Amino acid sequence: MKELRIRMLAGVFVVAGVLSWAGARLWNSVGTLPSVPLAAPIVLALIAVVLLATALSIRARLKAQRERRPEAKGVDPLMAARAVVFGQSSALVAALVAGMYGGTGVFLLELLDIPARRDQAVYAGFSVVAGIAVVAAALFLERVCRLPEDDEHNGTGAAPAR
Repeated sequence: MKELRIRMLAGVFVVAGVLSWAGARLWNSVGTLPSVPLAAPIVLALIAVVLLATALSIRARLKAQRERRPEAKGVDPLMAARAVVFGQSSALVAALVAGMYGGTGVFLLELLDIPARRDQAVYAGFSVVAGIAVVAAALFLERVCRLPEDDEHNGTGAAPAR
């Protein structure tokens, strides 16, 4: 499984932001603008919490397994792989959504004198922050679930028995 690349996530964020900013300008020229829902940052924050809780749980179980504690529950490799896939997909979607709300938020900075638009700009800002939290939690989960390198590949292999 390939690791997430921060450059790719940043690229998705920037492209979505630019397209959203341009779309908001175009849409505003018609006279309306889609609203930024209050639920957007809340949902993104909940996803970040779930990803972080999953990463901490897997990390604790792996630590207990490494220390060979008798009560240690092993980590099912398929469950860990599913967690990583969930984290990666969440990070991609969060980068896209955060970019979209970021572009809309940048456009809304021109309209801060209107109270409703000011509230939407705040929601958009919180959505970007929550999206970054999702990406950070997903990267942490991916790091926790990373398999240790094979000894022969990193040059620290044990000497052959004589």
